Amino acid sequence: MPEMSSGRPDSAMEDAAGWIALSTIAGLGGESFRRLLAAFGGPEAVLRAGKRDLSGVVEPALAGRILQGPDRQAVEAALKWLEEPINDIVTLADEDYPRLLLNVSDPPPFLYLRGARSLLGRQAIAIVGSRNATPQGMENARNFARVLSDAGLCIVSGLALGIDAAAHEGGLSGASGSIAVVGTGIDISYPARNADLVRELEGKGLIVSEFALGTPPLGTNFPRRNRIISGLSLGCLVVEAGIRSGSLITARHALEQGREIFAIPGSIHSPLSKGPHRLIKQGAKLVEAAQDILEELDLPVPVAAPVAAQPETGGFLDSMGFDPVDADTLCLRTGLSPQAVSIRLLELEIAGLVKGMPGGMYQRLR
Repeated sequence: MPEMSSGRPDSAMEDAAGWIALSTIAGLGGESFRRLLAAFGGPEAVLRAGKRDLSGVVEPALAGRILQGPDRQAVEAALKWLEEPINDIVTLADEDYPRLLLNVSDPPPFLYLRGARSLLGRQAIAIVGSRNATPQGMENARNFARVLSDAGLCIVSGLALGIDAAAHEGGLSGASGSIAVVGTGIDISYPARNADLVRELEGKGLIVSEFALGTPPLGTNFPRRNRIISGLSLGCLVVEAGIRSGSLITARHALEQGREIFAIPGSIHSPLSKGPHRLIKQGAKLVEAAQDILEELDLPVPVAAPVAAQPETGGFLDSMGFDPVDADTLCLRTGLSPQAVSIRLLELEIAGLVKGMPGGMYQRLR
């Protein structure tokens, strides 16, 4: 069978063309798309159907737009994009369409993929949280993700700054990789500060989008993609989140989909603890270690690796607590001089135990 430059058979490219072509019809949402598929059997059959048959399935105005035909330029651009070997689509008709995603209320008819398609078949967990995360929150997300990835769970998140990015980093450093579900066209690198992470995901993970190529970062699309983040996953872990955080939307989707909800507690004084604490009050499972999640999901808990020895810290870290604190306050708590406190903070920062923050504040990481 002759093959395209992408290495895909002509028949596979023709099949992809039908799905993409139907998706370019203005005003055709997921529900109507699936209703048409059920009635006609496939995208090409829908595009060949007459007005009377189409009007029996969808409203006449939408039937008229289908009869006008797809956006040929958009279809050609997408097929050109598919010629790159790491680019692909997965459709409702494919055997490897994620089974968990089939159970959500609005499963996407197909998804654009960039990277390792095989990751769609792995058990997964979502890890989400604030874009404006604390250093401690970032480290928690990264460490939980790495341990869970090594335990066999692919890490799913939304490629945002903060907790999402740390979760992807942890997942990629583990054995099971990471999937990023984006709220833009898959050919749009957003946010720009995650460009290096995008390249790593393309090489060792997977990027997923339901949006057409070239779709810009529109605010309405990000809450919508959250149902896919939770839909791909056995459960959802919220690390840090404010009361109005989009992470709570993901948690709500997960709850509606019958998934497990987990939350890491934090300081009662931190605004970013409000979201996890609310979830815990509503029944989410409080977790202090990745092993808590594995046990709840009835998955094997790996033997913990030895922890590297830490430098002698005396009572200095205890004096810091886990909330951000400034040097003057540490002088009062420890009785040390400003110079001694500065030296101690520098030593601990070099050791990775303390992180400097804006405004002259410092936060304990471990």
